[in-house]
Amino acid sequence: MNSPARFPTDFVWGASTAAYQVEGATTEDGRGPSVWDTFCAVPGNVLDGDNGDQAADHYHRYNDDLDLIADLGLGSYRFSIAWPRIQPTGSGKANQKGLDFYRRLVDGLVERGIRPMATLFHWDLPQALQDRGGWENRDTAERFAEYAEICFDALEIRDWLTINEPKTVVDCGYREGQHAPGFKDDARAFVACHHLLLAHGLASRVLHERHAGRRIGPALNLHPTYPADDTPEALEAARHQDGLENRLYLDPIFKGSYPEDTLRWISERGPMADYILDGDLAVISEPIDILGVQYYTPIFVDAKGERVFLHERTQAEWLEVYPEGFHDILVRVQRDYPGVPMIITENGLPTEDAPGPDGRVRDERRITFLRDHLAAMHRAMEDGAQVEGYHVWSLLDNFEWAQGYSQRFGIVYVDYSTQKRTPKDSALWYRDVVKSGELR
Repeated sequence: MNSPARFPTDFVWGASTAAYQVEGATTEDGRGPSVWDTFCAVPGNVLDGDNGDQAADHYHRYNDDLDLIADLGLGSYRFSIAWPRIQPTGSGKANQKGLDFYRRLVDGLVERGIRPMATLFHWDLPQALQDRGGWENRDTAERFAEYAEICFDALEIRDWLTINEPKTVVDCGYREGQHAPGFKDDARAFVACHHLLLAHGLASRVLHERHAGRRIGPALNLHPTYPADDTPEALEAARHQDGLENRLYLDPIFKGSYPEDTLRWISERGPMADYILDGDLAVISEPIDILGVQYYTPIFVDAKGERVFLHERTQAEWLEVYPEGFHDILVRVQRDYPGVPMIITENGLPTEDAPGPDGRVRDERRITFLRDHLAAMHRAMEDGAQVEGYHVWSLLDNFEWAQGYSQRFGIVYVDYSTQKRTPKDSALWYRDVVKSGELR
């Protein structure tokens, strides 16, 4: 029998959530509307007409949820701050009740010995800023830096993440129309891309100037790309796809330049290059202290550049199960963009969970997925990847964006009619891994 994979004693284990997906209370205590409130209100945008108005009611039940985190033995909780709770119109004076909620949350974590890790933007842009052009408007990046400064000054948090998955905002929100704000326009999408990255850099500068000793970085969903066959055309297509999936975000942050091949392709489709002003890339490449890595799926492409699925898929049809891709992307980042510790900020899958007659939620498929991916991560660490922590996605079943409440990513089952929480078998399994520091 193979010996168990042992993780370093100082390895940090945690779980993640996002504000709009779990908080609910979308009209309470001065919170303003976000683009997701607007998007959900349009019939047909979200499955079954669902929205985040109640979600997992974390806004009211956060103390119980913090007890859950503590009971699982987790050392870190990665959450996001809802910008429209802090600035209901995206600018101006802070809403004190919004800040107070996150202060209570942070205090509750610290009291339980759990490290808070906060994400500043997890897609819930204040609608008032969208009305003025959203991420296509350079001013939104400036407003983001001001919002970040309010949060930095108000909350005693060491580790910060700026923008969650800018690629998903670009691709799903602006290219495919599946997410808020619901556009299908490549030209607009890549202008938004540049301003999202600029916002990241501006906020990072603010933290470094005002709060020495704290750490900040982006949370990027990285998709290793592979040719689906051994033809030169497929190899070239995989290289192109890698540019759109990974290098478009990693290169400007780490190297201060956009990848030439990808920028050339983008410039044939829109005016992004015209929006890159002198000094922008110096801001975007403000040195980061941590890199949040989110891994779900690889991308295999054929000679025509079309995606091909070669492995098992999940309830989320885009999610192809390939743990080796987790190993590959971590090793690749360490090789090509060295010097910054990585923290896994999301990794998980949806399964069709339901309590059995005894109330137990047997999600064996999730346990297998997590075991295989943690093993791949451990191999990457053995191969030199500097990974200092792991956060499962997600702590709770929640509002899964355009899929509404139809997909459950949580290790804790949420009965949305009663808001009762039930740790699934995967949560109990994860608790044992965390306690032992070993993967068997």
